[in-house]
Amino acid sequence: MNTLALNIVTPNGSVYSTEQAELVVLQTEGGEMGIMAGHIPTVAPLKIGAVRVTIDKKVEYIAVTEGFAEINGSSVAVLVQAAEESDAINVERAQQSLRRAQERLEQDKKENIDHHRAERALHRAINRLDVAKYR
Repeated sequence: MNTLALNIVTPNGSVYSTEQAELVVLQTEGGEMGIMAGHIPTVAPLKIGAVRVTIDKKVEYIAVTEGFAEINGSSVAVLVQAAEESDAINVERAQQSLRRAQERLEQDKKENIDHHRAERALHRAINRLDVAKYR
C-alpha cells in the first residue's frame, strides 16, 4: 500500500512524525478530510480536533489546536499551536483545564472576561479528554 509522510509541528518543534501513514484524517474548518498518498495539493485551515493516523491498520490519535495543514501527494505537514499524542495527555490536568474554562465562562456573565478565549480553552480541554480515551 502507498504511504505518505506526516509531520505535526508546533512552535516548539515536531510533536509527531511518521513516513508510514496509510490514511490521515483531519478536522478542517470545512469538515472532516481524509488524505491518502496521491492526494491533490491542498492547504486547509484546521479547527481544534483530533488528527487520526492509520499505520498498519492501527489508528493513532493526536489532539491538536487550530492551525493549517499543507498537503501534497506524498506528505502532510500540520502546523498548530499545540499538539499531544493520546498517550501523552495528562487527563487530570485536562480535567482541571476544563473546570477552569467552565468557571471563566460562568464569570463572563458577571464580569468582563474574554468570552472567545474562554470558549477556546474549553474546546481544547474537551478535545484533549476525548483524544485521551484512545490511549
